[in-house]
Amino acid sequence: MNTKPYVILVGIDFSELADRALDEALLLASKQADAEVHVLAVLPVPTLDARYAIPAYAFLDEPESLAKAIERLRTHLQIHFEKFGLKHPQAAFPPRVVSHVNIGNPAHAIAQLASDLAADIIVVGTHNRRGVERMLLGSVAEGTVRYAHCPVLVIPAEQPHDEVKITPPCSECVRARRDSAGEQLWCAQHREHHGRRHTYHQSDRSGAESNFPLVNR
Repeated sequence: MNTKPYVILVGIDFSELADRALDEALLLASKQADAEVHVLAVLPVPTLDARYAIPAYAFLDEPESLAKAIERLRTHLQIHFEKFGLKHPQAAFPPRVVSHVNIGNPAHAIAQLASDLAADIIVVGTHNRRGVERMLLGSVAEGTVRYAHCPVLVIPAEQPHDEVKITPPCSECVRARRDSAGEQLWCAQHREHHGRRHTYHQSDRSGAESNFPLVNR
């Protein structure tokens, strides 16, 4: 009996961040019993709306542009796969990797190919652009999330430019969760702060009338 593989689509633009997204897609595939990875590179066109992409790229030499892009993508993937194997020697490489090249609006092209492939998840990176740069260049990740009909895993840049800083987890809270097997989420210092702001749903109690009894802690 043939079963559908777990289909992962990753959009790349040959940047370092895109390579990180590709690594995440390969690692995700390695955790599945049967997975295939599709890699899409999109040649963008100067348009703000995917509906008007065709007239814009009609001026390009499409066959030549696509041929160059396909060759560039093939070479890039061969080099990247070798690096991935050295970096993650224990990861199982997916049995099937397919490369795709398209011309158009990147976010729309990624979402459309995901629909065509009945993809289970999309993996893309975000460069954390802001202000005028974001307005002019747009956000492929944001557009993909808006258009896609499947979950989208967004890989952030290593050094976000936002002023709001997210602090790392409290080491004592992490220890409390580990030592109590998840029974205690917070350390003594943070328990009063967090305890009144959360409700907990669990389904591991025998004899519960509901699959998700509500417990306040």
